Amino acid sequence: MTMMMDKPIKQQSLNFFTPLAYITTTSFTTSHSLKNPNPRTTKMLSNTIVSATVALLVCSPFAAAAPQGKTSEVSLTTKLRLADTFIDRYRFLPEDKDFLFSFNSTPSAIANSQTFPALTGTGVSLASAKIPGCSMIMLHTHPRASELFAVMSGRVYTEAVPEAGVLDAEGKPRVIRNEISAGQATIFYQGTKHYQFNPDCEPASAIAAFTSEDGGFAGVAPGLFSIKDDAISRLFGEAVDGEDIEKIRASIPTDVGIKVDECLAKCGKQKRQA
Repeated sequence: MTMMMDKPIKQQSLNFFTPLAYITTTSFTTSHSLKNPNPRTTKMLSNTIVSATVALLVCSPFAAAAPQGKTSEVSLTTKLRLADTFIDRYRFLPEDKDFLFSFNSTPSAIANSQTFPALTGTGVSLASAKIPGCSMIMLHTHPRASELFAVMSGRVYTEAVPEAGVLDAEGKPRVIRNEISAGQATIFYQGTKHYQFNPDCEPASAIAAFTSEDGGFAGVAPGLFSIKDDAISRLFGEAVDGEDIEKIRASIPTDVGIKVDECLAKCGKQKRQA
C-alpha cells in the first residue's frame, strides 16, 4: 500500500522539477557558451530560458485558478435576446402558455419584453388602460416608441404637442387635439408629449400599441416635484382622479383643469382638498 502511494508523489515531484532541471542545464550551457559568444545562439538560449520559466510556473502546485464570483440568474428575456436565431428562441419557450398574456391576471397593465418575454425581439408591446370618469393620464412621452391609442368604450379627449419646430397657421407651437370615441384611434409619434382625459362620468377603456417592446414612459409635467401626497405616485402611466385636481392643477394645462372642473360638476363629484 505504501509503495502504491509513493509512486504518484514521486511522479508529481518529477513533473514539478523537470522544468527546473531544464532551466539549470540550459543556464549552465549558456554560461559555458559565453566564452565564445554568438549573438544568434545567445538569443535562442534566452528565449528557451523564458519558455522554461513559464512552464515551471504553470506546472507549479502553487498555480491555481482565481476564485470565481457568484453570477446572478440570467432572466428569460436575456436568454431570448442572446439566442442565435429566432428558431433557437423556441427552446426557451417550450409551453404553449408561454405565448399567452392575460391583462386580467397580471398586476401590470402592459405586455412588454419584461412582463411577456415572448415579445422579445418583436419590436412591439401592448397596454390596456381603464380611465375612471373625470380622470386623466398625466402629460408624458414614450422615449423609445410611437403609440397607437384606440378607445374601446366611452370617450377620451387627447392633446399632443409635437417636437420643436412644428407650428400652426399662426406660427405658434402646434397642439393636436382630438376627442376619440369607441372604435376610433389616434397616433402619438415617438417622443411626442401627450395626455388622455375621460370627460364623462363613466369609465373609459382603451388599448395602446407601441412600436417597441420597451417603449418607456417619462412624465413631463412642469412642477412635478411640487405635487403632494400620493398623487405623484400615480403620475407615471396611471390615471389621476379628477377629485385630486387641486393637487395637480399647477402641473396641467389650464384648459385641462377647466375640463376636469366641468366634468366633476356634471357628475356630482366633490374635489378632495389639496
